[in-house]
Amino acid sequence: MMKLYYATGTCALASHIALEEAGAEYSTVRINFATHEQGSPEYLAINPKGRVPSLVTDRGILTETPAMLAFIAQSFPKAKLAPIDDPFAFAEVQAFNSYLCSTVHTNHAHRPRATRWADDPAAIEAMKKKVPETMTASFELIETKMMKGPWVMGDTYTVCDPYLFTIAGWLAGDSVDIARFPKVKAHRDRMAERPKVQKVLAAEKA
Repeated sequence: MMKLYYATGTCALASHIALEEAGAEYSTVRINFATHEQGSPEYLAINPKGRVPSLVTDRGILTETPAMLAFIAQSFPKAKLAPIDDPFAFAEVQAFNSYLCSTVHTNHAHRPRATRWADDPAAIEAMKKKVPETMTASFELIETKMMKGPWVMGDTYTVCDPYLFTIAGWLAGDSVDIARFPKVKAHRDRMAERPKVQKVLAAEKA
């Protein structure tokens, strides 16, 4: 059985939803960021990066959301969470998820995690003030150029969808009104109606 290490309010939600959608047998372990549990020796033995998510499998431990989402999709082909038999289409899934990971998540992190990049208080505040602008730019690109709709890749639900749902959930905290992006907002509303998504959200709030 796989084991997912996660923290509430993080990108780990995407993998949590994907595991549930895949029908996987898995357990979860919640990491408490408030007590800096991600920096404990016990957790660093699992993920030396000190971040979530981490997924323990029978072949080893995976980190990084795009890799974990690809693994889940490929491990449970009957769930059809990615076009794994079409190299180009699967690469498109990877490209979208990589953009969320490398660019959009990083844009967001400059607000709550600005101390990763600077020590000077003025520089930290400047980075925080920039976040609404960079997040807006990223979501304008997603809205106008990247989403095929009604799901990210078109008519078929994929592992891109829980990932976009997760990161779009951060917009309000980044002082960006999701209503500016009708397609993204409709996607988020559609995701929130899925029973598996509701189950995971309830589990993470418990």
